[in-house]
Amino acid sequence: MCHPRPLRVIGLHLVGVVALFLTIHSYATERPNIIIILADDMGFGDMACQNPESKIPTPHLDQLASEGLRFTDAHSPSAVCTPTRYGLLTGTYAWRTDLKSSVLWPWDKPLIDEKTLTLPGMLAAKGYSTACIGKWHLGWDWATTDGSHINDVIPQGKWDKETRAPWGHKIDFSKPVGGGPTTRGFDYYFGDDVPNFPPYTYIENDRILEAPADWLPETLFGFPGPMVAGWDLTAVMPELAKRAVAYITAEPGDKPYDKKPDAPFFLYLPLTAPHTPIAPSREFIGKSQAHLYGDFMVEVDWFVGQIVDALAASGQAENTLLIFTSDNGSPGRDGENMAGKPNSVRAYGHNPSHIYRGIKTDAWEGGHRVPLVVRWPGEVQPGVSDEVVCLTDFMATCAAITDAPLNDDAARDSYDLLPLLRGEKGNTPLREATIHHSYDGVFAIRQGDWKLIDGPGSGGWMDKGTKDDPQVQLYNLANDVGETKNLQAEHPEVVARLATLLARYQSEGRSVTRPTE
Repeated sequence: MCHPRPLRVIGLHLVGVVALFLTIHSYATERPNIIIILADDMGFGDMACQNPESKIPTPHLDQLASEGLRFTDAHSPSAVCTPTRYGLLTGTYAWRTDLKSSVLWPWDKPLIDEKTLTLPGMLAAKGYSTACIGKWHLGWDWATTDGSHINDVIPQGKWDKETRAPWGHKIDFSKPVGGGPTTRGFDYYFGDDVPNFPPYTYIENDRILEAPADWLPETLFGFPGPMVAGWDLTAVMPELAKRAVAYITAEPGDKPYDKKPDAPFFLYLPLTAPHTPIAPSREFIGKSQAHLYGDFMVEVDWFVGQIVDALAASGQAENTLLIFTSDNGSPGRDGENMAGKPNSVRAYGHNPSHIYRGIKTDAWEGGHRVPLVVRWPGEVQPGVSDEVVCLTDFMATCAAITDAPLNDDAARDSYDLLPLLRGEKGNTPLREATIHHSYDGVFAIRQGDWKLIDGPGSGGWMDKGTKDDPQVQLYNLANDVGETKNLQAEHPEVVARLATLLARYQSEGRSVTRPTE
């Protein structure tokens, strides 16, 4: 399953660099560095070690899984990207905001309110250096030539290509870009926002690095909009890897990262792969048996290897909590013309959803059951966990690790996983229940083995379903993990119980109650 490792450890080729950083990072304390790698549209079945029929070699991820705790029942809070990113960084379900379905589209305003406590903001208050490198997709305040804003004429999250596409002509790229990561708790940001959205250029902190002078040609995959000359979609992942390694190995105070001296760091790495545009670098083409989608996943695996190697070479692996996961399930595109039809990769014998029903956007398991591996040497016992967890739980977990306070309005859907990670949990599930959410805004709730879907399971975007999709679905995942037998008629009492709990979570504005001091 192994493959050649091209571009080995970007940025670590300078003579003597290892010795230098062993000295730099000798300040390690009980507070660990924290790195979250968030793949984009990666399915549960894309990681070879949890899918015997996978056609994609993932040796770095498999190694990470052998060294850490691998979760088999982990879930994103949404079956699409923007709401999951919101939930991960705030510990609160995104449907509690004005975004009740869909995702943010080009030029939308920020989704995270500036007064909301975020994961990086919480850690910054505890002395951490904080950085985000990769895909943001949580909105910005784009300056325009006439002072207008896209959401003056179209609601946030509403798809309208005819209105949004021409808006790119009004953006003033000479002005700072407001409302981004550096206003939501991060000290540093680098990325291209969304790989298939304009502007097709890099953003560093609150500035465009190069003002776009061209327009995306019709022959290139993506939403129409401004683009810098020669924009290369295949160069994005290597650039993010280079920047991530440079941040990990940077000396405190080095520009542009300005890491604090004698302090740990939090590094959030939201990748642009294997999401469309499916654009693997040349070195990875042909490295899988799942066409270009599989090759792009091989590049994701390589990226993880870069991070692991950088931590080891700089002497920080033992004091770093490293988390790998995905923002939702995969649509299963094969990568043809940088996209392909949903589920087309299955023609190559590979199913990113593995044994689970559905794909990205769906309320079924394939839409939101995601890979999750947590490695923290000396603190997290390697193994496999079948505990139900959600990506919103990172907030409360990191608060517990760093002894950070959470007020009553913060992280309202976040459970502390630290007892589970340390093997100190009893037999009672940590989560009372978990809410899932589809692209169309359909709710599902999971409690124990029971899962209630309050509407069609298909997300209404990629997987259209059928006209006779049941409006209420109840499954027992203990003996029907593929969600094939709807039990709502046989168990009305379970339907009523779960519907009542879902309504309570909705009306009370939270699903977690923390004890008051």
